[in-house]
Amino acid sequence: MIIRPERQGDEGAIARVTEDAFRNVDYSDKTEHLIVARLRAAGALVVSLVAEDSEGIIGHVGFSPVTLSSGESGWFCLAPLSVAPERQGQGVGSRLVQEGLAALDRLSASGCVVAGDPDYYGRFGFRHLEGLSAAGIPDEYFTVLRLHGGTPSGIVGFHPGFDGENA
Repeated sequence: MIIRPERQGDEGAIARVTEDAFRNVDYSDKTEHLIVARLRAAGALVVSLVAEDSEGIIGHVGFSPVTLSSGESGWFCLAPLSVAPERQGQGVGSRLVQEGLAALDRLSASGCVVAGDPDYYGRFGFRHLEGLSAAGIPDEYFTVLRLHGGTPSGIVGFHPGFDGENA
């Protein structure tokens, strides 16, 4: 398996793996593949990586910029992370997250936020941080990883692509 940047022509495979990955997830509204497409169309997928093996693309992760109400800059969101159901639990997602965070580190990003299982993302150093929140996301599922920035505060705003908009 290799992890590589998304390239032109990967869009269909990324959409399929994303749809498959979230198909049976209770908390999903089944639009994650559309979020990826909107972020891509808006040029907001700053880091977009795929996991590929002899079967083709088996996973994808995207990172897009977020805003903080406190005005701090250089922050990103990890979302969505998708792994083909038959390949989940085999380290594909972990490799995608690790490589994605390394790419953010090379960009001197301040840090990254994620909404998801705190046990899973805690393995990569994500922690809940008092004073930082996002509308509609329970605090216990909203975690932060600082890279080159200080301690962020305020309310996180996601790219409009998460809400069904392109710009």
